[in-house]
Amino acid sequence: MPSSDSSPNPPDRRALIAVSWLWVGLPLGYGLYELVRKATQLFTG
Repeated sequence: MPSSDSSPNPPDRRALIAVSWLWVGLPLGYGLYELVRKATQLFTG
């Protein structure tokens, strides 16, 4: 059994996964920030 296949995610896959999470997470975080900001404006006047 080769030892290179024993790791579930090679380093290059981990980088791709991190970039994918950022690709989705940054716009989501910005959208949530804007939602909270506008909701506070709506309810506070």
